[in-house]
Amino acid sequence: MQLPFTIDQFFGVFRAYNSAVWPAQLVLNGLAVLALLLIAVRRPWSGVAVSAILASLWVWLAAAYHLAFFAPINPMAYAFAALSLAGGFMFAWHGVIRRNIQFTFSANPRGLAGVALIVFSLIVYPLWATLAGHPYPELPTFGLPCPTTIFTIGLLCLASSTALRQVLAVPMLWSVVGSQAAFLLDVMPDLGLLVAAVAAATLLIGPTRGQAQRFPRGSEG
Repeated sequence: MQLPFTIDQFFGVFRAYNSAVWPAQLVLNGLAVLALLLIAVRRPWSGVAVSAILASLWVWLAAAYHLAFFAPINPMAYAFAALSLAGGFMFAWHGVIRRNIQFTFSANPRGLAGVALIVFSLIVYPLWATLAGHPYPELPTFGLPCPTTIFTIGLLCLASSTALRQVLAVPMLWSVVGSQAAFLLDVMPDLGLLVAAVAAATLLIGPTRGQAQRFPRGSEG
C-alpha cells in the first residue's frame, strides 16, 4: 500500500502534537484512571460518567489529532475525524443520554481480557514504543488513536448493554485500520490492535449481557 506520507512525517506529527498539547496528556491519562476508579467503586452514575469520558476521548481524537495535526499530511484524516466523531456520538447517545451502558470488573475470561487490554494501552504500549526507538515526544501517547482504541475495547469488555454492538463498531473498525501501522510504519506496539480486534469480534458475535440497569434522573448520589 502506498502511503501519502513518509515514516519521518508520520512520527513528526506525534512530535508536533505532543509538544503543542502538553500537558493535556496528563489530563487524558487522568481521565483513563478516573474511568477505572468509577468502575471499581460503582455508583449509580458510574456508567454515565465512564461513557462521557469515552465520548470525550473520541471527540478529542477527531479534533485535536486528526484535524489539527494528521490532516496536513494525509487527506484521509478528514474521514478518520468523522469516524472518531461518530464513535464519540455513540458513547454520548447510548451511555450518557440513554444511560444504557454499565461497566463491571469481573474475573471471567471476558473481564480478564478487558483488564489485559487496558494495562497494555496505558503501560505496555508506551514502554514498548519507547524501547522500539520512539520515545517521547515521538511516542504515540494515550489520547492518540491506537492506545485509545485498545483502551476503549478493553473497557467495553467490561460493559453490559444492549447497545454494545453499536458502540463497538467504530473502535473495532479503527483497530483494523490502525493495525496496518505495525507493518507499514514499523509501529510494533500497534500489533496490540489485532488482539483488540479479536476481542471486539468476540463481543460482536457474543451475547450483550443483557440490558444495562438504568437509573432515573435525580436518583444519582
